[in-house]
Amino acid sequence: MAKQKKPVHRVQMTEGKRNIIHQLLEEYDIQTTEDIQDALKDLLGGTIKEMMEAEMEDHLGYEKSERSDNDDYRNGYKRKRINSSYGSMEIEVPQDRKSTFQPQVVKKRQKDISDIDQKIISMYAKGMTTRQISETIEDIYGFETSEGFISDVTDKILPQIEDWQNRPLDEVYPILFIDAIHYSVRDNGVIRKLAAYVILGINTEGKKEVLTIQVGDNESSKYWLSVLNELKKRLDWLWIVLLKNGPQNTRIL
Repeated sequence: MAKQKKPVHRVQMTEGKRNIIHQLLEEYDIQTTEDIQDALKDLLGGTIKEMMEAEMEDHLGYEKSERSDNDDYRNGYKRKRINSSYGSMEIEVPQDRKSTFQPQVVKKRQKDISDIDQKIISMYAKGMTTRQISETIEDIYGFETSEGFISDVTDKILPQIEDWQNRPLDEVYPILFIDAIHYSVRDNGVIRKLAAYVILGINTEGKKEVLTIQVGDNESSKYWLSVLNELKKRLDWLWIVLLKNGPQNTRIL
């Protein structure tokens, strides 16, 4: 006798559950994909800072922890406001005593980074190989940059990326907000269109946190299911108030 398939469990929306959802939305002020964009700014700003640190090391000729006879040395940081695809944000730019440092990832007097910010975020996506990350960095800096410098920048930010991908998550996130970022990447010399699947979680303290970013060829419901199943393995249990493009499209999984 053929084994019968278990029926798929579907949560029925009730008035009580609907009220709980609306209370959560009001308390945590979840409105649009801007919540994901705000959370991504932290990743973006921290990564740009690390890339500039690698640039400063290349400029001075020694690492931050090393001693040198060079009469030029680090001299703190200067805050700079820039515009990105995710809105206005502040970054910290390393300074040197002689003021000869010329950052390249965000140049002096440059106010807009919308042409590179999605490439930077894409490096955090699971599925991006070290080679693809290096190629992405090369695209950001330009082809005139030396291989040694690209390798140094990759080595600088790779531990940060790996730590972020493997960090422990909370046991419970009452609300998940999902969205995909579409961008182009160079793969073996060929430009490909990819989608970075982003999941934002709201923890029990109401804090917003990007839980995972995964890269796929195109945005699809099938791939979203695999992303959510992968996330489920990292959590004790998963009861989701799922938001996509605002509260009007709320679903319970």
